[in-house]
Amino acid sequence: MKFRIRRRQFLQTMAAAGLVSMPGRAAALTTQVPPTFQGMPPEGKDTPKICLGYVTPDEPSMRRVKQIGVDYVLTGGPAIPWSEADIRARIDQFKAGGLALYNLMISGFNDVIWGRRGADAQIADVIASIRAAGKAGLPVIEYNFYANRLMEGYKEQTGRAGAGYTAYDYELSKDLPPRDGAGTHTRAEQLKRAEHFLEAVVPEAEKANVRLALHPNDPPVPISRGSEQIMATVEHWKQYLNLVKSPFNGMTFDCGVTREMGEDPVAVCRYLGERDVINHVHFRNVVVRKPYVDYTEVFLDDGQVDLFGVMTELVRQKYPRTIYPEHPRAIDIDRERGIKNQYPGGGGFAGEIYNVAYARAMLQAALTR
Repeated sequence: MKFRIRRRQFLQTMAAAGLVSMPGRAAALTTQVPPTFQGMPPEGKDTPKICLGYVTPDEPSMRRVKQIGVDYVLTGGPAIPWSEADIRARIDQFKAGGLALYNLMISGFNDVIWGRRGADAQIADVIASIRAAGKAGLPVIEYNFYANRLMEGYKEQTGRAGAGYTAYDYELSKDLPPRDGAGTHTRAEQLKRAEHFLEAVVPEAEKANVRLALHPNDPPVPISRGSEQIMATVEHWKQYLNLVKSPFNGMTFDCGVTREMGEDPVAVCRYLGERDVINHVHFRNVVVRKPYVDYTEVFLDDGQVDLFGVMTELVRQKYPRTIYPEHPRAIDIDRERGIKNQYPGGGGFAGEIYNVAYARAMLQAALTR
């Protein structure tokens, strides 16, 4: 026996099941549900902020940085003492391109580090620079406290598909002599000088509302051209931060350096963040063969640092300052453009695009947990 279902009857049946709508009855049969997804979470007042470094304030450079979603930059500062007019002019140059200058590196006080007679005059110049930065509205000043930096141990290593990685081998450079005029220095001597320096500059930083961020020793080798290191272990970091306890006496938390020392970057991030002394972040990954002396900087997705764990911890803390996904790897598209990088195996802007995209994905994922 054959059954014939009329077209109208079939459509009515399907409509009742919600599979089709009948003319003139859409409103009755269809429930309009507003979309719940409003887009990925953006950077905000209480979130980390992706930044890039060494951007020149010309229109093409700023435009390409804005195109990949970066709104914050850092760069090296002028000779000390800084002036308010100079710092404000630099801020305004970047602002014209839609970028916020968030962090300037200060240098030029080797007499302080090396314990020379000109130390107090240079401290006065640093104080003047902090005051100028505060008046101009700069949030962070970054600095180093190296007696010597042992960069001669870096070498290029071939990574995946021929990409350039940056390896470090202490054996290549451990016996180098001090540079002319630098001398050799014990850690105790450097700590005493650092305490004198911090006691003078941290109160000024507090008044100016400018946070100070000391970068740890990188590479974190035990002896650098005959001098002991002041910031080469996590215990060293704690000791330095306790010389003058203040959020304005903070540091650049480098999760790559942390792993190079054999430490857990997530745990160290939690310790520092809970004390509000992370004033800048370097976001990179490494593979360590022997802590302190033998390791390789790799792509962000390919190392021993739990970068999502670090980002999640920073988001949990409501860390509100900058994250720099630094040390791009050398890839062919940059090599074809004749990149120049201070590190063997280091890359250019195409590598930075990769770093920024990876860091932003980590940030947005952490913000949606």
